Amino acid sequence: MEPELVTTRRSTRRIQIGHIPIGGDAPISVQSMTTVDTRDVMATVNQLRQLKAAGCDIARIAVPDLAAAEALETIMQRAPLPVVADIHFNYKFALMAAEAGISGLRFNPGNIGSAWKVRELVASAKDHQIPIRIGVNAGSVEKRLLKNHEGEPTPEMLVESAMHHVHILEDENFHDIKISVKSSQVPTMVAAYRLLADRVDYPLHLGVTEAGTPRLGGLRSALGIGLLIAEGIGDTLRVSLTADPVEEVAAGIAILKDLGLRQGGLSLVSCPTCGRCTVDMISATERIEKKLGGIQGDVRVAVMGCEVNGPGEAKAADVGIAYGHGVALLVKQGKIVKRLKPEEAEDALVAEVHEMANS
Repeated sequence: MEPELVTTRRSTRRIQIGHIPIGGDAPISVQSMTTVDTRDVMATVNQLRQLKAAGCDIARIAVPDLAAAEALETIMQRAPLPVVADIHFNYKFALMAAEAGISGLRFNPGNIGSAWKVRELVASAKDHQIPIRIGVNAGSVEKRLLKNHEGEPTPEMLVESAMHHVHILEDENFHDIKISVKSSQVPTMVAAYRLLADRVDYPLHLGVTEAGTPRLGGLRSALGIGLLIAEGIGDTLRVSLTADPVEEVAAGIAILKDLGLRQGGLSLVSCPTCGRCTVDMISATERIEKKLGGIQGDVRVAVMGCEVNGPGEAKAADVGIAYGHGVALLVKQGKIVKRLKPEEAEDALVAEVHEMANS
């Protein structure tokens, strides 16, 4: 039995985004955001379908103008998963989103404008039973908090900004809330969420904002999000990458799987290569990972490059290959089932994984 990495989850309120529960004892959900023009209905729906197929639970879409807001009704009629509308500055777009059947709203009450606009928006959210995410980023903290301050906003500033917006909604007797306090700096982000977790019982949406490329952004996100989840903080997450949003979903799922919080799907381990390898492990593993990209079944796969750790690691997986000098061993459920030529190994492994995933 593997050791537990995650402490007891903090107790939070439970909200509902479409059919996905957030908070309480609900599983931690994975989110992403579409990158296509929301005004292009079919492009948006197609990307939502891709995200759903990748394992995404909730998707957010930008609503920057009237045409995008008008497209929401048709998008929601075809959306395969819950959708959150990202609204800034124009409260009318949020009202249109609610009427269109959106699953949730993300905005900062402070940038919507006059108090009466916020009240009207909250009333609509209540009527349609739509939760609101208060999303604070280090790059959008109110100027009043930054006065006489140089450099990156502090964790305290992020939390104060979030609480200011929370109080606006609470004054309207609205509590169907989740909150994020994101920063591109992992220490700031982690500290802010820790502070916020001590202040409220609302569910928290985790993320390192503007994290970067899949390589660096994935590392930053795994560190920041993983640290907090291991402490029991966090109810939903997004890995924000400068990449296809499907990669965000894969990274988010991987974080949860490695923490033991999500089952199913492909788990691939491979050796880091060394002078003992007799094949190009980097290219081989990249090809195998690409060929197995659509696997949904719960399968652990190992791709190993030499006879030192290879057979043992392959036996620990559901299915794996271990290369040696002029030979590749295909291992299934801990037993060597075939001895292959190295050039035959990839296709044999992929075929075994598909058979196992579909059985």
